[in-house]
Amino acid sequence: MTAKKPLPQKTCPTCGRPFSWRKKWQNCWDEVVHCSERCRRNRNRNRASDGDRAELRKPR
Repeated sequence: MTAKKPLPQKTCPTCGRPFSWRKKWQNCWDEVVHCSERCRRNRNRNRASDGDRAELRKPR
């Protein structure tokens, strides 16, 4: 049995988390920027300045 090759990874600019290649992105991987639809929608809110996870909660 052959070992699988590691999948390419990118870092989401909104939440700062790494995400891996998915089969549904095989034709547009170079255009994929965000890890999820939620991060894409919230891209202008509370950006992580130094790679820390952005807090998306509203202050009380």
